[in-house]
Amino acid sequence: MITQNGPRNGPLIRDRNSFANPASPDSIVPTVIRPLSLVALLTLLLSSCRPVVLEPAPAWAYPTNPPPPPGPAAEVPQGPFQIPSSKLSFTRKELSNLFAAPDWRPEDHPPMPEIVSHGRQPEVRACGYCHLPTGNGRPENARLAGLPVEYFVAQVKAFRDGTRKSSVDGRAPVINMTKTAVAMQDAEILAAAQYYATLRPQSFIRIVETAQVPKAEIAGWLYKFSPNGAQEPLGERILEGPEDFVQFELRDPNTKYIAYVPPGSVALGKRLAQTWGDSQELECSSCHGPGYKGKDEVPGIAGRSPTSIMRQLYDFKSGARRGGKSSEMDKVVKYMKNSDMLALSAYLASLTP
Repeated sequence: MITQNGPRNGPLIRDRNSFANPASPDSIVPTVIRPLSLVALLTLLLSSCRPVVLEPAPAWAYPTNPPPPPGPAAEVPQGPFQIPSSKLSFTRKELSNLFAAPDWRPEDHPPMPEIVSHGRQPEVRACGYCHLPTGNGRPENARLAGLPVEYFVAQVKAFRDGTRKSSVDGRAPVINMTKTAVAMQDAEILAAAQYYATLRPQSFIRIVETAQVPKAEIAGWLYKFSPNGAQEPLGERILEGPEDFVQFELRDPNTKYIAYVPPGSVALGKRLAQTWGDSQELECSSCHGPGYKGKDEVPGIAGRSPTSIMRQLYDFKSGARRGGKSSEMDKVVKYMKNSDMLALSAYLASLTP
């Protein structure tokens, strides 16, 4: 505090007689007051400054497939395959075709435009292959269902012009998205945006707070949990993966995911979402609307994959996402630590979109 009160320290301002008599024990000469006050002020200002620190990218949020083991690849079943909720079937080759989105339940959505269902060879991959015909995406990418058209178009163009990248190199989902965006025509971007804007966002994620988790390995750009019951400490990370990995590989749009988060994360994330900013002016609903379900041209963030949310927050802070309306997030993430982003991601993922 600059001002001190009370008999122990004495009043800050003395009477004029003491100023006039430098010999007085209570005397404070004005030329002494000024430098002392300046030092005190500088000390206060410096002590109140918060450092802006960019911590290393959290590896758990950017799972990257390891290189294949040496030798011939193991044989895998070629199908045809089926899932319980559909009468259709697909072979392994059909499920691996980036230019034909497997559509298990065409009755669940409007007819897809060609750019969503098949893309345009050789570089424009089908939007519905990675993000699914329902638009609900998967943890390695993002949910597109319900995105405002203007926002969707701006993000594809950001991939195209290089203002939206990943903080971690070598991840196929971002590499493929960038190649697709570079090759897309504006009319194709708009057609995809208009299609996905009509779809209802859904969440298939279950958040579990725990200190111990199943052992996991990276597969398919996310985590595959060990089936043998082996456990490991979670630590300060989120571990997200499909409850049924076979269902995930079949690209079933109803695949359920589980995300293990540290104990207390959801409550902390809720507090941060509601109070962020020196005067709570940066709390999340001010831009993302009530329930964080989106407002005007700002996307909804409730019920999204927590690892996807974490990547976006970190990419904003690292500068991998920049320019345009992305710059509005700069002040939000400026003082965020990785632990803040983790808690916020866990809380937002626990909500209904």
